[in-house]
Amino acid sequence: MCWAVPARIVEIDGLVGRVDLSGTSRQVGLQLIADPQVGDYVLVHAGFAIQKVDEAEAQETLDLLAEMFEPMGPDHEVRR
Repeated sequence: MCWAVPARIVEIDGLVGRVDLSGTSRQVGLQLIADPQVGDYVLVHAGFAIQKVDEAEAQETLDLLAEMFEPMGPDHEVRR
């Protein structure tokens, strides 16, 4: 199974961006989306931003992930 998770772009350097992924900072490739901007929410899969999403959709997905991982305990917490 493959997952794409929402993250917010916090920094851009050419075709590489740094995103906040539920409190964790990651570098991602930005080659696959048009006109990436700091503050945009994107779906991240395999190290690449693959699609822009609006903030409400991103938050809804993060909330669902948090619900899904909640029974696993605090070691598997999804930070919102």
